[in-house]
Amino acid sequence: MKLRKVTAASAVVLALAVSATACGSDKKDSGSSGGGGSKKIAVGIKFDQPGLGQKTPQGYSGFDVDVAKYIAKKLGYNEDQIEWKESKSADRETMLQRGDVEFIAATYSITPEREKKVDFAGPYLLAHQDVLLRADDSSIKSPADLNNKRLCSVTGSTSAQNVKEKLAPKANLQQYPTYSACLTGLQNKAIDALTTDDSILAGYASQAQFKGKFKLGGFKMTNENYGIGVKKGSDLKAKINKALEDMVADGSWEKAVKANFGPANYQYEQAPKIGDIKS
Repeated sequence: MKLRKVTAASAVVLALAVSATACGSDKKDSGSSGGGGSKKIAVGIKFDQPGLGQKTPQGYSGFDVDVAKYIAKKLGYNEDQIEWKESKSADRETMLQRGDVEFIAATYSITPEREKKVDFAGPYLLAHQDVLLRADDSSIKSPADLNNKRLCSVTGSTSAQNVKEKLAPKANLQQYPTYSACLTGLQNKAIDALTTDDSILAGYASQAQFKGKFKLGGFKMTNENYGIGVKKGSDLKAKINKALEDMVADGSWEKAVKANFGPANYQYEQAPKIGDIKS
């Protein structure tokens, strides 16, 4: 009788130990950064840029999203294993340094200042600062024509200031809280032009409600080399560079560009070579 009690107690202890081990294993799997199974990968994108990175009731869409999905797949993750995180411009370096995300694809221009804090794979897109105009406006044919025109950009942006200081000193700067507000002003003729990266402008102009109403100036006032941000020293840089090369080689890159920017007749540059930074 005594022996049976000891045996039963041992069985209970053994069962609890097995249960605890199983629970620990499950927790490790769900938090791992490797591919396969129920594991996840955290990826940073913009949530509010149509054509590039946008969160909608149907999910996430845009060129940066398509690039991120392709990279994740090459790293061993299915689409449903991606945990999308909003990466606002001011937060990107901090998110990578803290390990909040594995990589960021969010109109992230490669600059010497940023390279001191994070590493970049790519570039994967060469964009340029440009202006968006009403489709029926033939009065602005060069940056100099912006003089005495009402030029809009978002509050805190340097884009409009760059134009005023370097190209059109007499431009009348109008700062709105969002690009959407600038678009409304452009449509209502409260402003004459909106300036930022041409890829961002093309994304907004491609929205169904604006189809045929706007056009890009095509001025190419700056070079913006978009890269994939990763934590400083991360071995993901080399792996992502290989994924980007594969994306270009198999035609997926061009397909994504046309799908996301096509409606705006965006005259995109050919895919840049890895490490080729245009100044």
